[in-house]
Formats: sequence, C-alpha cells, structure tokens
Amino acid sequence: MSDLSNLIKERNIKALILDMDGVVTNTAGLHAEAWKKLCDSFLRQKSEEDGKAYAPFNLREDYRTFVHDVPRLDAMRNFMESRGITLPQGSPEDDADSNTIVGLGERKDLYFHELLKQNGVVVFDKAVQWVKEQQEAGMKTAIVSASRNCLTILRRAGLDKLFEVRVDKVVAAELKLQNKPAPDVYLEAARRLNVSPNETAVFEDSAAGIEGAKAGGFGLVVGVDHSFKQEDFEMKGADAVIKGFASEVRAKSASTFS
Repeated sequence: MSDLSNLIKERNIKALILDMDGVVTNTAGLHAEAWKKLCDSFLRQKSEEDGKAYAPFNLREDYRTFVHDVPRLDAMRNFMESRGITLPQGSPEDDADSNTIVGLGERKDLYFHELLKQNGVVVFDKAVQWVKEQQEAGMKTAIVSASRNCLTILRRAGLDKLFEVRVDKVVAAELKLQNKPAPDVYLEAARRLNVSPNETAVFEDSAAGIEGAKAGGFGLVVGVDHSFKQEDFEMKGADAVIKGFASEVRAKSASTFS
C-alpha cells in the first residue's frame, strides 16, 4: 500500500486542510460529558415537573446520533425531541439559566469549559508531528472546525500558531457559511490559503465532512478513522482512509487494517 506522503505527491497536493476534533485534537469526550451533564440535569428537572420518566443521555448512542458534527442548537432541539420534549428556541440574548434551546446551549458550553479547565485537551501528537513535517517541506496548512470554541481549544493545546488559516464556527457565522455536508468551510479555507481545491487535501473524521469535501471538488479526501468507519467513509467517497498519521493508507475494502 502507498503511504500517505506518496499519495499526496501523486495527487500533486500543495495544501492540507484538517478538521480539528477527531483529527488533530480529541475533545469529543469532553463535549459528550458536557452534553450528558446538561441533558441529564434538565431531564431530571423536567421529570419532576411532568411526573414522567425520561431516558438519560447515552454517551455513545445519543452523542453519535444527535450531536457529533451537528450544529449545537440543532443538536439540542433534535435530542430533546427524541425524548418527546419541545422547547422554545429563545433569543440570542438568553443566558445559561434559560430553559430554551439557546439557553441550554449556553449552559452546555459552560459545562464544556469547566471540563476543559479540569482535564485539558488531548492532542494526537503524531498528527501534529506530521503537519509540522509537511510544513517544513513547503506545504500550506489550514484547520477547520464546527466549534465556536476552536481557538480556545487550540490555545489550551498550544497549537494556536500551528496553522496558517483557521475557519471555525465563529468565522462561518460571520460569513454565513453553510454547515457540513456543504463544502463551504473547506472552500473558504482553500481560498484563504490561495490554493485551488483540486490541489488541496482534506482530512476528516466524519461522514458529513467527507461528503462536504468531495462536494467541494478537493484533490484528495482522506478519512481519519479511529474506530470502524471505513465503510461509511468510502460510501461518502473518501479517496483513502487512515487509522492515524503513523499508519499506512488503507486500501478500499481491505480485509485487514494496519
């Protein structure tokens, strides 16, 4: 199997765009814990008010189904509806004490920042090392994220100076960019790097991200699979799948993984 560097060379890639969480950092666990703390406490309160029992937030299934790679307020609404609860949207001015979609979103963010202070950020060191090696070889690099906490996370991890370009939820909101699986964030990152999509590689850990990068016409779309998502990534059109930046590229439909 070709290694990643050879594949990049074959495709004449000049720039790299990496999704942050799941590719460079691993804050999904903190986000999941914050969601569970928020949802379980709200559901207990709601149960007392309604005299009904509500199933608590499942760290694995609910996070994967309703939260991962979904805009926060949409995720909040979808999860609550899964429990038969309809809440008012609220307004942008709602604070964390408000039991609205916006208010609960703010409360979840408070819990996330508390956990971030307590636990710090887990970084995929081999990914960072690989990015630095590529930069030394002249490669342009950008990081994208669906989180408005992207810069905070990068600073806590000491990675805020690593990438030339950052397109996160804050930037996306300012420019009214569409969420994944639309290709908007990747195209904006490529534009800021002053490269065309067909000479740019995108590294993603979600099926929606793979779909978005393919829709943008990027020259190489790589799925970063820390679990067992290869088939999903291939169905969305991933050109290659890697388990990590120290592993070989997985052949499509390979029966054994490196």
